[in-house]
Amino acid sequence: MNTILILFVIAVVGWAVISSHLKKERLEARREALYSKYGDYEIVDKLMGGGIWQGQSAEQLTDSLGKPVDVDLKVLKTKSKEIWKYAQTGRGRYALRVTLENDVVVGWDKKA
Repeated sequence: MNTILILFVIAVVGWAVISSHLKKERLEARREALYSKYGDYEIVDKLMGGGIWQGQSAEQLTDSLGKPVDVDLKVLKTKSKEIWKYAQTGRGRYALRVTLENDVVVGWDKKA
């Protein structure tokens, strides 16, 4: 019985170590892919941390936060305005709304 328990503990610890190593490798691979895409480690650090900033492109926002849950789109004469919605908290409610004009972040509203 003790042998089975010891083998189980070894297997769990081994799995945790391997899993941690694979996660670290995936993060490093993502970091390098973002660097090859943008060529700037400061931007890469912001993206890896899930950052949002004014002037951020729509592609950078997707690389930072992923695809939005929902998008509202308004097309005007001189510009397009989109509101990307993240973290749905209820029906029609979102914890984060990011406003883009012509595919550039101009502001956001984050609920606590």
